[in-house]
Amino acid sequence: MPPSSADFIFQPIFGNSIFLTKPVLLVFLSVIVAGTFFTLSARKAAIVPSKLQFAGESIYTFVRNGLGKDVIGPEFMRFVPFLFTLFVFILTNNVFGVVPFLQFPSMSHIGFPVGITIFSYIVYHYVAIKKHGLKKYLTDICFMPGIPKPVYLILTPVELLTYLVTRPLTLAMRLFANMFAGHLLLLVFTLGGEYLLTSGLIMKVLSLFSFSFAVGLSFFELGIQCLQAYIFTLLTALYIAGALADEH
Repeated sequence: MPPSSADFIFQPIFGNSIFLTKPVLLVFLSVIVAGTFFTLSARKAAIVPSKLQFAGESIYTFVRNGLGKDVIGPEFMRFVPFLFTLFVFILTNNVFGVVPFLQFPSMSHIGFPVGITIFSYIVYHYVAIKKHGLKKYLTDICFMPGIPKPVYLILTPVELLTYLVTRPLTLAMRLFANMFAGHLLLLVFTLGGEYLLTSGLIMKVLSLFSFSFAVGLSFFELGIQCLQAYIFTLLTALYIAGALADEH
């Protein structure tokens, strides 16, 4: 049977609870893995860091400076814990897709990208409302200064749709679609190679090409998984920066 969306549907491992399916358990595992790694890396912090401490600090510094300080600006520090948690959580769940025996990216289930998108959505709207007030925030969205009044008939609905619907929708769908498509491609070449291997002699030879593509795609997919974690966190930081901007 060729791979399809049915391969992303899992039955409960124990009992009948939907909270005991493989993707849900992988999410819990990601929290344990990330928490354990950063606890161990910071437990015996020293001026001359160990390899584990250096790895943990490098990830934190990357998020703190590259996604916090450089994007948000002077007020970045209070958002670093959120951005750091977001980045590590997404990255860990994405990388599960190429980890032997796990081999499933949790973010290829739409519910998980939607869940973290809701957190980002609440944060950047809350920041904007707290800084500018609800009335000014909505006024600035609906009625951009310097625009001829007749244009508002078209611009206002577009801006409202962008801030309230398009941003969160694209944020979740981008992450989900990349993880879903990447994992489906790996299934195609892996199962295709297995099928060719059980066929005739010529097909057995062709199976080597299919398996080779699967291995190459695994490395490519690893890059995409890291990139998607970065893009999601970067866009969240950009939305927060926009919410804090005085000219909003």
